[in-house]
Amino acid sequence: MAGTLNNGLAISVQGLHKSYGDFEAVRGIDFEVRIGEVFGLLGPNGAGKTTTVEILEGLRQATSGRVSVLGLDPMVQTAALKDRIGVCLQATNLPEKLTVAEALTLFAAFYSRTVSGDDLLKRLQLWEKRNSGYGTLSGGQKQRLALAMAMINDPQLVFLDEPSTGLDPQARLEIHKLIEELKAEKRTILLTTHYIEEAERLCDRVAIVDEGRIIAIGSPREIQQRTVGHSRIEIVVARPLENPTPPESIGAEKVVWNEDRTTLIVSSAHPARAVVELVKWIDQQGVELADIHLKRPTLEDAFIELTGKSLRE
Repeated sequence: MAGTLNNGLAISVQGLHKSYGDFEAVRGIDFEVRIGEVFGLLGPNGAGKTTTVEILEGLRQATSGRVSVLGLDPMVQTAALKDRIGVCLQATNLPEKLTVAEALTLFAAFYSRTVSGDDLLKRLQLWEKRNSGYGTLSGGQKQRLALAMAMINDPQLVFLDEPSTGLDPQARLEIHKLIEELKAEKRTILLTTHYIEEAERLCDRVAIVDEGRIIAIGSPREIQQRTVGHSRIEIVVARPLENPTPPESIGAEKVVWNEDRTTLIVSSAHPARAVVELVKWIDQQGVELADIHLKRPTLEDAFIELTGKSLRE
């Protein structure tokens, strides 16, 4: 039976729990993914991201909760769902002597409809490697082949679980470019990652997952503004100021000097105004401004504030 999409949603998750004996890996997750959206699950290893995605893909049974993917129940309509989604797992391992072309032909046989494998290999810069064994491919080439296998059935929804983990910076940029192309095609993408820059660059919205729970959800900018809401201004002066107390007009939430009073760190919700007032104040004291830096809050700042730990812990 074909699924019916509900209110423009590709994925709907309500009260999702998953336990392994006494350990609860997913502790009551709720979220929705809109059609055509790139949605990220962001969190450290062990947060419950992969378990959640495997339940959505029909690879793992939930302990409790309601899940709808493309209008289908992954636990009941598993075969129908797998025919319509693309999946790029955290790790893909194929026989070393299986060629790139053979791997794609094998995966194409699993689906009721497919696109041209040759076109996919050309698009993913694997055409010259089509007769090469899997064992001869680089890490980036293996990941591009995994993406080709995920796209062979022309899926409406693509799951990408840590797609750039373990890749060198150049290969990671290649994967990002490919994901941006899928995004431009208005495909729905659910991406798990523990790379902040990956989530900020690729995702329309993210859910921050920690210890099996979603602790924040929204666009990267919304989460930054809601949780951190202030920028950090660092000013270095040529010699200590006689009057180390900045004027109230800078609107500072926090002011900290280093020991010799040559470096000032100011936290402000209105950084543009604060910078102008600080420069004016320093000039009035006849002291030379040596350096100035403005650091706006990042998604990582928000994550640390929400969880009390860094993303890669």
